Amino acid sequence: MSTTRYIRIFDTTLRDGEQAPGASMNRAEKLEVARQLAKLQVDVIEAGFPVASPDDFDAVRAIAREVEGARVCGLARAIENDVRVCWDAVRHAEAPRIHTFISTSAVHMKYQIRKTPDEVKADTRAMVTLAAELAATRAEADVEFSAMDASRSEPEFLAEVLGIAVEAGATTINIPDTVGYAQPLEFGDFIRELYRLCPALADVTVSCHCHDDLGLAVANSLAAVRAGATQVECAVNGIGERAGNASLEEVVMAIRTRGDYFAAETGVKTDEIARTSRLVSNVTGYAIQPNKAIVGRNAFAHESGIHQDGILKEASTFEIMRAADVGLAESDLVLGKHSGRHALRAKLADLGYELSDAELDEAFRRFKDVADKKKEVTLLDLEALVGEEIRERQDLFTLRSFVSQSGSAIIPTSQVEIEVRGRVRRGKSFSNGTVESVFKAIDDAVRMKGSLADYQVRAISEGKDALAEVRVAVTVNGETYNGQAVSFDVMEASAKAYVRAMNNAAGAQGRERLQARAAATAKGQ
Repeated sequence: MSTTRYIRIFDTTLRDGEQAPGASMNRAEKLEVARQLAKLQVDVIEAGFPVASPDDFDAVRAIAREVEGARVCGLARAIENDVRVCWDAVRHAEAPRIHTFISTSAVHMKYQIRKTPDEVKADTRAMVTLAAELAATRAEADVEFSAMDASRSEPEFLAEVLGIAVEAGATTINIPDTVGYAQPLEFGDFIRELYRLCPALADVTVSCHCHDDLGLAVANSLAAVRAGATQVECAVNGIGERAGNASLEEVVMAIRTRGDYFAAETGVKTDEIARTSRLVSNVTGYAIQPNKAIVGRNAFAHESGIHQDGILKEASTFEIMRAADVGLAESDLVLGKHSGRHALRAKLADLGYELSDAELDEAFRRFKDVADKKKEVTLLDLEALVGEEIRERQDLFTLRSFVSQSGSAIIPTSQVEIEVRGRVRRGKSFSNGTVESVFKAIDDAVRMKGSLADYQVRAISEGKDALAEVRVAVTVNGETYNGQAVSFDVMEASAKAYVRAMNNAAGAQGRERLQARAAATAKGQ
């Protein structure tokens, strides 16, 4: 590889990432993440699976209409209705893409889709042709085809299917390691073999989509790049189905840091990585482990005296990249209690927030509350407070107040007020612990029963006056939902996080009811 190749970054946080247990996002959150992904300058945003639900369709369509700067893609099975619904959702984007897929491994064909190899080839030809015909109505539109479970497929049969897809009009061909089965050397050889068996791949973009079941998603993705792939499908923080996807930040920084080895580059604006990572973590409730590569709190920390000495003498002795390269060096003082609305609006615009006058008023009120209690208000504080405020407006349940009494000699008692569609509901509880008491009072008010599966507390920034961030995982009717919130008061943050999880549960159950009604209506017809 003598020339530098451009590697497209295809982000699937909003589609495959959302399939992580409890990581569901509402329409407003998806739009917020999509806008940040555009600011990150990814090449393709896979906005969702439009046929999955009316809510998913609306979110994909909203992203297609409102988000600029990246190609917007929707996923569709190789089924006519899926493809047409997908096109309806994405067609108003600046650059729309239909991404259709079908299984090609023997085990998937026999047990999962129950089709013969000939049927798979016929469906591939028919559905890629349909997708290409729809895309032809827009000069900027294109079609991607994926062979699900490609890494466990027979190379000769897979190459034949891929050739059909290219002939039918697909301009991007994706080779997924759907169940995280492949090994890096093996996967690189597999990609090279497909290029040999299917010469048509030389004329299209070859992509990879790797899962992390064996912890090899990033390694396999980079092996595919070395073997000739020019698109990598990945997700912020590596979230996704089961063990997750290839981590966007790790793939991008590996290519940037070792451009000499890969002879490749991406268009990602890397100093937006940390901010994007925090946003996705906050809206999904999935915490970033401290030792996570690139974006973890310890990623640029040096504890060893030898390492510290080396860093002081010459940073490159122990640092192969700088914290500033990924946007981590940004927690400096930005505003104080004497700062005005214009300064706040300008700083929020820098962060990517476009607030209405009413939203700015509320953000300014919250900012002043924080500034009165904290000597320094940082970017991390603003992101946490303002992002949370914008998202709260989309919720069914809103915490209005809570009162909790506890001590070593009394049974903890809590009362809460929750606003539901403009009306206030009250709940109360007597329980074994303060946190449990508050959560049970919320259950009483929202008339749902949750079981706490996980509870985490951490400080947003340094100092005794730091904001507390609480993350909870709550099980409702056998499904787990995440919630996250921040406050100076740990109990208030806990209550808000729990309410957030219950909002996610209520939203999911509402979507299930809509799907059931739609299925019943279709059956009646």
